[in-house]
Amino acid sequence: MTTTAARPRGIAHQVARAIPMPAGAGMARTLVERNFVSFRRTWSIIVSGFFEPVFFLFAMGVGIGSLVGDVDVGGGRAIPYLVFVAPALLASSAMNGAVFDSTTNVFFKLKYARLYDSVLATPLGPRDVAVGEITWALLRGLVYSVAFLLVAAAAGAVTSWWALLAVPAATLIGWAFASVGMSAATYMRTWADFDYIQLAIMPMFLFSATFFPLSAYPAPLQWVVQVTPLYHGVAMVRELMLGEIGPGVLVHVAYLFAMGAIGTVWAAARVERLLLR
Repeated sequence: MTTTAARPRGIAHQVARAIPMPAGAGMARTLVERNFVSFRRTWSIIVSGFFEPVFFLFAMGVGIGSLVGDVDVGGGRAIPYLVFVAPALLASSAMNGAVFDSTTNVFFKLKYARLYDSVLATPLGPRDVAVGEITWALLRGLVYSVAFLLVAAAAGAVTSWWALLAVPAATLIGWAFASVGMSAATYMRTWADFDYIQLAIMPMFLFSATFFPLSAYPAPLQWVVQVTPLYHGVAMVRELMLGEIGPGVLVHVAYLFAMGAIGTVWAAARVERLLLR
């Protein structure tokens, strides 16, 4: 009796198999593939998420930039406002995309579609669910980051080849916020609770040295800004896109990596508690 090897299930399956998963979540790639197949028919929804940061780039960088002129970034160096704001918008779009993808989709699947109850009838476990959804949010964010960086380069907002590292940097930002966002989604009871998410991310979007330098704040507020996660993301991406790499970038990486790791463990524990109670 001969056996026939199973045929590969397409490029999404091959990509998913190449993604390393932590212990206890080895089947997470299957959920990633499931999401790819599901969203393939509604690709316009995913593509639409790319336009918001691009609109901000031209509205703020070109429109307001013509009024602001150059921005002093320290050390006696002044750069065009477009060059200053583009890295912040890349970091912010990574945050927004990761948070909303990991909260709205997870909340709907958890509370209304009851998708994860069906998932547990397969070999997948709660940790696979957590890691799979976070990974899916990262993949979407990766696509947005690459596309935005290309637009920023075409607009003249990229001044260094170090900017290529802004893509993995944005992915790190996405991981940090997606993991915490998914954890938060497990505590939500109704759609009205998403107002709390907006209340958390809107101040960070506006005041994490996104649209004006940190030096514009009074000294006490500078310390407050510097402990927020988006500030570390903005500062990291800005250093890379300006080509001004210093030891401080390691602090930003460590901060966001710790946030992502803690958030992933937290999300996995919460999903396991909710689905197996």
